[in-house]
Amino acid sequence: MTGGDVAGWGRGAGRQNGRMAHLGLVALLVREYDEAIDFYVGDLGFELVEDTARPDGSRWVVVRPAGARETALLLARPGNAEQRARIGDQTGGRVGLFLYTEDFARDHARMVAAGVRFLEEPRHEAYGSVAVFVDLYGNRWDLLQPRSAE
Repeated sequence: MTGGDVAGWGRGAGRQNGRMAHLGLVALLVREYDEAIDFYVGDLGFELVEDTARPDGSRWVVVRPAGARETALLLARPGNAEQRARIGDQTGGRVGLFLYTEDFARDHARMVAAGVRFLEEPRHEAYGSVAVFVDLYGNRWDLLQPRSAE
């Protein structure tokens, strides 16, 4: 193995047409499935992609921003006390999730009207328009309209 050829990646293993396929799911720890669905679908405007009961009593719950086709969130209940302690703090208090939009003003106003709690006023940076908000558990998100989409 040489250079960046870790576990065969440099030889195309796990690639599709010479590139990574895409990041499919990001797991997000939640207290309860239904309250999380209510927030992500009702308040943020995501769509419920799947909600399937599993034999162990858990559920496979997937939500994603309306219109998105690749990355989605897997809403996962914790399996132990250590995981339960991480609900709302999966990234150590920093912004860890970035919700991109093509119309910052529209989506910011819609989210505020839905009761989403923003931690700051919108600001305009070199990279785009952004404001930090928290989900129902306290995880920090950026609502972000990249400069190229403004």
